[in-house]
Amino acid sequence: MRWYGKVLGAIAGMALMRGHPAGALIGLLIGHAFDAGWFRPKQYDPYAVLGLSADASEAEIDRAYRRLITQYHPDRLNGAAEDLRLQAEKKAGEINAAYDRIQKLRSKR
Repeated sequence: MRWYGKVLGAIAGMALMRGHPAGALIGLLIGHAFDAGWFRPKQYDPYAVLGLSADASEAEIDRAYRRLITQYHPDRLNGAAEDLRLQAEKKAGEINAAYDRIQKLRSKR
């Protein structure tokens, strides 16, 4: 368990609030947030974009990619509203990027 963020936060809070106990409490809460990882960026998981786990087979990856890209391909939404078409373009881009990333990861093995 990480504890140093809480201690440093409490000390800094006390110093900033000139010895007031509320400063220690605020610093302790902020230190806890850093220790718990609330401010860390999330890891990008290309398998999650395709709805798969990392141990999926090549055939499962190809099936999931084809299913999702046909579902979200912007050309299928020619008569739809512009915002819906833009959302589909964004999602198709995410799907393509995830598939490319998986292919690169698998080729390194």
